[in-house]
Amino acid sequence: MKVSVIIKALNEERNIARAIESALAAIAEVGSGEVILADSLSTDRTVELARQYPVRIVQLTDPADRCCGVGAEIGYRIAQGEYLYILDADMELDSGFLLAATRVMDDDPKVGGVGGLVKEMNVDNAEFRGRAAQQPPYMRAGEVDRLDGGGIYRKCVIDALGYLTNRNLHAFEEYELGVRVRAAGFRLLRLDKAAVRHYGHTDDSFKLLWRRWRSRYAFGTGELVREAVGKSYLWRVLREVRMYRQSVLTYGWWCAIGALSGLAAAGVIGWLLPLALFLLLPALAAVKRRSLLDGIYVTAFWNVYAAGLVAGFFSKGRGHPGGKFGYLVLQ
Repeated sequence: MKVSVIIKALNEERNIARAIESALAAIAEVGSGEVILADSLSTDRTVELARQYPVRIVQLTDPADRCCGVGAEIGYRIAQGEYLYILDADMELDSGFLLAATRVMDDDPKVGGVGGLVKEMNVDNAEFRGRAAQQPPYMRAGEVDRLDGGGIYRKCVIDALGYLTNRNLHAFEEYELGVRVRAAGFRLLRLDKAAVRHYGHTDDSFKLLWRRWRSRYAFGTGELVREAVGKSYLWRVLREVRMYRQSVLTYGWWCAIGALSGLAAAGVIGWLLPLALFLLLPALAAVKRRSLLDGIYVTAFWNVYAAGLVAGFFSKGRGHPGGKFGYLVLQ
């Protein structure tokens, strides 16, 4: 069997049919494979709708195990393909990508993973507007350090690493997978070819940010460092993930505001200086984004993720990423 497409889902009844149909079409182009729905105990009609298709369905048994890192992992536990493709349920695979990616991997055994270009379909909130506009280096064609937005990996490489995605992570699971693949001596490539269309959250900016905190998604940077402690790639993680620099700047910003406020309270300086520093970050962000509201959002985003870095680092993990946890094969 050539490819296992693992669709990870939680309450995606609005999107699941589109994702499954695109995956089945991609498998047909490749010639052989399977589609696996990896469901994190959805409470809507996601599984009911998926049962109408010729796919395998595997589901968590404990809602406490829900996180971004566990979805693809339960699919991997039953996958049989030579290659593994990770697809979010709110994405649609582009025609021809899977075939092109498998050919690249067939031709070069040192390529451990391949992704493509991601098109953001919903840009109503600041987070996804920023993703679409900024296009960081790892989202552009060429050799990259991670395959955010989904990618295809060699199963034999994943087997040697011990697990696909880390169930201790509420975010950054694709980066953590990428850094392990690279540390094992393999390359990651992003093709200059459309891979998926992403129909992301349509919540307004601040509602989505609050959801990121409540779901512990914002804890991901701290959890990632915690998982990398003692590993050969720790410093690579700290160097490559931009949010760590943003968090350090945020801590420094608050320390400076606190120091100046202390001087102002003592009568050494006026209150204008700490107030000006307090307004500096949102002002700079507003100028860069050309939107006052987006400037306020960026400031809130940096602060939420700076707090999440600390909370995530000191949170308790679920045990070894490759360890046992409960799931059932439903179909």
